[in-house]
Amino acid sequence: MTSTFRSDIDVDHPSHRAGGLLAMDKLCVSYATPSRQESRVQILRDISFAAGPGEFVTVVGPSGTGKTTLLRCLAGLVRPDSGQVLMHDAVVDRPPPSLAVVFQDYSRSLMPWLTVLSNVILPLRRLRLPQSELHDRGRKALLAVGLEDASGLHPWQLSGGMQQRVAIARAIAYEPAAMLMDEPFASVDAQTRADLEDLVLEVRARLGVTVILVTHDIDEAVYLADRVIVLKGRPATVARELEVPLGPERDQLTTKARPEFVDLRSAVLAEIRTAQPTVKPSQ
Repeated sequence: MTSTFRSDIDVDHPSHRAGGLLAMDKLCVSYATPSRQESRVQILRDISFAAGPGEFVTVVGPSGTGKTTLLRCLAGLVRPDSGQVLMHDAVVDRPPPSLAVVFQDYSRSLMPWLTVLSNVILPLRRLRLPQSELHDRGRKALLAVGLEDASGLHPWQLSGGMQQRVAIARAIAYEPAAMLMDEPFASVDAQTRADLEDLVLEVRARLGVTVILVTHDIDEAVYLADRVIVLKGRPATVARELEVPLGPERDQLTTKARPEFVDLRSAVLAEIRTAQPTVKPSQ
């Protein structure tokens, strides 16, 4: 697979900033403490940002800042204490039908007894589409991730990177308006990770899907994004938003050697490494 990607999506168009396809408005989330159920620890505080159509937004922050909780709120899997999530200007209080999620642990998200193609089309069965259309969408999705020849294999016959490609194919076969990704490349080796990063950029460029990806990897956050959201603190807040003016053509070698990339990486790292407030349970 080539490491060069090109997008014709105008992510800087003003319409991508107005309202956003997927947005969080003053989101606050807390969890009960294990020892005292009446006491709660706030995880997220007043989180607000939006992702426009076709935009690639990455969310980066130290471990424990609630990145996965934030993604679960966006997916409608966790209800906030206050604030709201909006998709197409409608409040998200359950998983939206036009949204797909790619999780970190591909080994748990794929059914080992099903073939690759059956895994890809599994979420589509709820749409009650004809069998021929199910298979057509599944094969097109596998073609998009370079696994068109693996449709009859089972997940356990594939490498970790190939299994994660199957998970990505399953998401894009659903033809979502937005795709959420929870540290999807953390469990693979460095070269496979780079290949998968470029694959996701190619998918975004081809399909025009909005992507929000959370990661603890600063290089990954900057390389993939049109905009980086930096979380820090406990409870986590949006410390900074950075535009990524690296242009539509990116590759692992030349992009990461550019002065703009180095400057952005340093800015994100400096923000994350500043002092963190301590956790204080709230009544």
